[in-house]
Amino acid sequence: MSDFTHFNQEGRAKMVDVSDKPETARTAIAQSSITVNKEIYEKIASNSMKKGDVLAVAQVAGIMASKKTWDIIPMCHPLPLTGVDISFSWNIDDERYILLISASVKTKGNTGVEMEALTAASVCALTVYDMCKAVDKGMVIGPTFLVEKTGGKNGDFKRD
Repeated sequence: MSDFTHFNQEGRAKMVDVSDKPETARTAIAQSSITVNKEIYEKIASNSMKKGDVLAVAQVAGIMASKKTWDIIPMCHPLPLTGVDISFSWNIDDERYILLISASVKTKGNTGVEMEALTAASVCALTVYDMCKAVDKGMVIGPTFLVEKTGGKNGDFKRD
């Protein structure tokens, strides 16, 4: 059982000790999406949703979530994030309105920020759903995935 990094000698869950790992600059970019109907798209685009500016609220929610990832993902370390940026774009195709969400997270530390970026993108999509569900509950979230990451002993990753 000791070959697994998140289990102790008794086979019980543990947080990995990263204190001996070198501190390096680390980044991660994650993407999520939410597919909405035309009415929701128009309300978001014209900033006329009754609950307010959907993208502004989602952006703040994503930033807040990235900073609290360690509170909700059991084996994540609390990290001093040095930057979080979230951007939105629309992909409109054959009456499908897809809001693309990109979350970029940075730190200088001894463990990566992939989970923080994935959490930020996910919470953005969930916040859009929450703010728009009175109009239509048929929205679809996802896929959510890591786009790229830099830093750390495992090296860089970039999705093709």
